[in-house]
Amino acid sequence: MQFTTPTVLSLSAAALNLFSPVALSTEIEEVVVYGRAQQFYLQKQTSIGSKIELSQLQLPQSAQVLSAQLIDDQAARDITDLYRSIAGVSEFSYSGVTFRGFRDSANVFYDGVRGDPYSGFSVPQLFNVERVEVLKGPASALYGGGEPGGMINYVTKKPSFDEALELALSTGSHDTLGGSVEASGGLSDRLAYRIGAFYEEADSFRHNADEMNLELAGGLLFNLGEHSSVTATVDYINQDLGGNRFRGVPVDDDGQFLVDPAYNTNEASDFQDLEAWVVQLGVEHQFNEQLRNTTTLRYLDNERYQKYHEPRGWVDVNGDGVANAADQVIRREYRDQYRANTETSFTSDFVLSLDGRADQHQLLFGVDFHDVDTEYNYLRARYAKDGVRDLNIFNLDYGLTDPSQYKLRDLNRDGAKARRWGVYLQDFWQFNPQWSLMAGLRYDSFDNTDKASGYSFDDSSVTPRIALLYQPLASATVYLNYSESFNPATVGAQAEVADERPLEPETGKQIELGVKSEWLDGRIMTTAALYQIDKQNVVQQNPSDTADIPGDGIPSLINIGEVEAQGLELTLVGDLSRSWTITANYAYNDTRVVKGVAGDSLRNTFGDGSRFANAPEHQAGLWTRFDIDSINSAFAFGVDYVSEQFSFNGQRVQPYTVFDMSWQTQWQDTLLKVNVHNLFDKEYAVSGFLERSGHFPGAPREIVVQLVHNL
Repeated sequence: MQFTTPTVLSLSAAALNLFSPVALSTEIEEVVVYGRAQQFYLQKQTSIGSKIELSQLQLPQSAQVLSAQLIDDQAARDITDLYRSIAGVSEFSYSGVTFRGFRDSANVFYDGVRGDPYSGFSVPQLFNVERVEVLKGPASALYGGGEPGGMINYVTKKPSFDEALELALSTGSHDTLGGSVEASGGLSDRLAYRIGAFYEEADSFRHNADEMNLELAGGLLFNLGEHSSVTATVDYINQDLGGNRFRGVPVDDDGQFLVDPAYNTNEASDFQDLEAWVVQLGVEHQFNEQLRNTTTLRYLDNERYQKYHEPRGWVDVNGDGVANAADQVIRREYRDQYRANTETSFTSDFVLSLDGRADQHQLLFGVDFHDVDTEYNYLRARYAKDGVRDLNIFNLDYGLTDPSQYKLRDLNRDGAKARRWGVYLQDFWQFNPQWSLMAGLRYDSFDNTDKASGYSFDDSSVTPRIALLYQPLASATVYLNYSESFNPATVGAQAEVADERPLEPETGKQIELGVKSEWLDGRIMTTAALYQIDKQNVVQQNPSDTADIPGDGIPSLINIGEVEAQGLELTLVGDLSRSWTITANYAYNDTRVVKGVAGDSLRNTFGDGSRFANAPEHQAGLWTRFDIDSINSAFAFGVDYVSEQFSFNGQRVQPYTVFDMSWQTQWQDTLLKVNVHNLFDKEYAVSGFLERSGHFPGAPREIVVQLVHNL
């Protein structure tokens, strides 16, 4: 683990104040000898949701920060490994997530700016991530377009003047084998560096699947003077996924798997290969005691090659006029795709302390810009007529079909161009020690062009946020928050109705009432949040469009859908002692269609009053670690519970509870860690999708062994 000097000092001081009255030298020595991490689970400061440094108590919105220590203790490789620790968040699909009942896969930020190198159909990896910040509810007032459920921000690892060198090796289930090296330190009084390399390969519990992940990262920190610094980083990512893209496993209407969860519709020759470069430049400057600026420029180049077999439903083998599971055979189509993104993001924030005291009155003014140019080549062969053989999923007959002989058809997809920019203003005003107000307003402009047809459209939006915070005690706050979101329609959807009526952005409104408290002299922090979200203008199939004739004045898509989510979230994070730390959460969420079109399953709705797809009513997560200094060891235990869900087609996704455990021990500068995921080898589905593609199976029991040495 790499830490900046201020972080180490502040966390060490906090540990000394909270845990023991013994002498300083004794306490520090115990931390080093017994391997107790110098970063705990409790993170009291964050800029997520405000873009100014506030304590969690001062932020009038629900947010969570997952620390480097928590990521390390859970042996988390990608973001899906951490969902148990985030209240109200669950897995929608391999690359999608559910926030407070709403699906989102695109509202992803790195260091506060857009630009996801895993965009598309990959899951963000965590090797180069220092911590994960999650904001609940609409975030458009600061960050622009997105779903109303929330957003994720990955804070990447940065150069440091702290001298460190860490070597790690890993192995485990499914022939996992990997390793990493990280180094940081000062090159001069003004120049610091960080370099890191990670490699891991593994098979999968799914048939015809494996993976290889390679990441190289580096950066330099330039201290230009007492008040200015420049940080430059570069990140190279290479990910080869065999047998991808994954689809689910067919189930009956009660959610029981019809075949072994290892089933995969892909052949052994199928794959998704991703290669990405990310270059980022960050500048911080303090003009004077009142005014400071943070500017970030991020550029990425992302290429993905995909070849895979997509399930298209049952084949009527028995000839009885009904195609269902009794026929045992599915038809498939083959997709040969090339996707590429080049993205440029720019964000500049100015913070003015109006009265010269940063915790009294802070005015934020910011501007951001995001430009995306995508390429998309799509070849497809469909069914036996194009040479794609059907698959008997009950008696798997892989290898009988030959992709080199398929009759591929070019679907003429050329990609799109998308450009958005926004300007925003926020005022955080602490009237007195008890009362604070946060108010903000953002203007967004965006335009999109479909490169194949040349069709383009543009639009704009204004989104507000206002929150009142009351602090009756130094250790407790009560807040009331109103915020909005917007999400523009895709260029493809707009092009479909271009001759009839343009689509308005989907909008969301949330009211949230919360209570945040610190307990036991600040060793525990709890958050309780009640919320209601109304999402309007949801794009739906037009029930009046029966002719399906372009230019007939009746659009095929219209903004008529409305969805409502009501919920309660409870979180607890605490460093109870030098030996015991914990994070726990519970979420209740009821997300239902208020207005919709019956049978419009591809738009996440089944008619008025129905439950939203993959939106569990109840979720609970726990992870707790206890250190036993006498044997230089730490034991951890985790639980993840998700209640019943429903797929797009209304098939039940059964509730599940999964248990994890870990053990680690340290000898001098070497740490041995053993993590067991899904301890009791539970067979379950994390979510559902379409009936023809089935439910996404959770992983069976997996063991991860890591050996970490600090030089």
